[in-house]
Amino acid sequence: MLRHNRGMLLSDLVATSDRVANTSSRSTKRDEIAELLRGLDAREMSVAVGFLTGEARQGRIGVGWATVGHIDTAPASTPSLMILDVDATLDRLARISGSGSNAARAAELDLVFGRATAAEQSFLRRLLIGELRQGALEGVMLDAIAKAAGVPATAVRRAFMLSGDLGTTATAALTKGRVGLDATGLTVLRGIQPMLASTANSIDDALTATPGKPMSVEWKLDGARIQVHRDGDDVRIYTRNLNEVSARLPEIVAVARSLPVTSFVLDGEVLGYLGDGSLADTVDGAIQSAAPQRFQDTISTFSREHDDGAPATALLRPFFFDVLHADGRDLIDDPLADRRVTLSEVAPNHRIPGIITADELEAKAFLDDAIATGHEGVMVKDLASPYAAGRRGKSWRKVKPVRLLDLVVIAVEWGSGRRQGRLSNLHLGARSPNDNSFVMVGKTFKGLTDEILEWQTRELLAREIGREAGLSEDAAHSPGGDRWRQVVHVRPELVVEIALDGVQASRRYPGGVTLRFARVRRYRTDKPASEADTIDTVRELLPSR
Repeated sequence: MLRHNRGMLLSDLVATSDRVANTSSRSTKRDEIAELLRGLDAREMSVAVGFLTGEARQGRIGVGWATVGHIDTAPASTPSLMILDVDATLDRLARISGSGSNAARAAELDLVFGRATAAEQSFLRRLLIGELRQGALEGVMLDAIAKAAGVPATAVRRAFMLSGDLGTTATAALTKGRVGLDATGLTVLRGIQPMLASTANSIDDALTATPGKPMSVEWKLDGARIQVHRDGDDVRIYTRNLNEVSARLPEIVAVARSLPVTSFVLDGEVLGYLGDGSLADTVDGAIQSAAPQRFQDTISTFSREHDDGAPATALLRPFFFDVLHADGRDLIDDPLADRRVTLSEVAPNHRIPGIITADELEAKAFLDDAIATGHEGVMVKDLASPYAAGRRGKSWRKVKPVRLLDLVVIAVEWGSGRRQGRLSNLHLGARSPNDNSFVMVGKTFKGLTDEILEWQTRELLAREIGREAGLSEDAAHSPGGDRWRQVVHVRPELVVEIALDGVQASRRYPGGVTLRFARVRRYRTDKPASEADTIDTVRELLPSR
């Protein structure tokens, strides 16, 4: 790999991307990426990491398939385009707005595509429309950064959790090594990667993680994850994806300012309740005095309230289950048992209900109580566990009474009958654990309300990447329906929670498994596709022989 005065050629990165995409070996992916990272200079690191994970640092820049699909510029015969050249082009594209912006974007793209080889043009097209499936997932990238920098993977993961940015983490590791990573600390008012939970099939299964030892068993609310930061009067609220939403949640900001600690970071959920806002100021009173909204209704209130001047249809309330920082002291390395004590001091009236028990019957009764009150289930947590982001471990286990999977919409078909003119039958994909692709596991059009149909038609068309003719199961169930419908392929971005009765072996789908009686429960607009359930998780639901 040759370096040039102006940095690294894009062609070197594209070649690495192709090799990563063409292997299923996680270690080979890691090694290929690590080799590329070692050849970058400090200016290129954040840019290259973004390209390799399919997310340019500029984010969405107003360029989609409608624009990219019309570019017909002849490719260059030899590579000359530098990584930083492309980054500069994306900067310019991000600044274009107003009248004539489409033509201006097309002109910029013509220039950069004219300097790109055929392989580079293909790479750029997929990068711009979010279709760059090359296997450089977050976990693989973190391992590659560790290998390239010669530092422990645990140090890289910790720094990433605290910085929330892969490019920043890579730059710190590759330019300053372990010292740079260790200098990445928790900063109040800066979003932190959230800790995640794995799934347990039952209370008994969850409790066996620490046999005979007490566990924290907490209600699992059907709300939206929030992370609340406060430093004096300055309060910032982040979603699961680390988007700041403080302006949308003034009532949560008010709660944060009312707490008896002036500097903190809290992890929790926001939940909507129907009513006139007269809920009691205690957790138990708030939960028991009114029925909670469904997730999609909470998200609707979350998104609409205070944005358009319309009156609130529900009261949004925060419920916290963890504390990461309190009055100058970082707590992420403390055991959960200690963090629970601090949380009781910081937010005594806004805690999610929970018990500490090693007794299966007591835990099951608590689960039944949560379900009867309108919540999803329970979380079972190891009291000795620190707060850690990254791979899902066994420290936090979620237990739900029905089988649910978070899958990704990879294509959709036009409906018929009363659904004529709307996108209806969803093609569902489970995430491959080895690369950034999705394995189809089934279809469903069940559980879709008119409101969801309208919403998903709008959102999926915005993510369209192509169409083809296909057999429609939706039409087959409609009297007189045409069994052949147009299949709309979409960027795999929307996560949908699917309720199902189980799974069964299938020769029809590439993963060898399909869903039984699948129906849409809700869209997980708070969850990225990179956190959808894997094909391995789906296969684990196969009946034992």
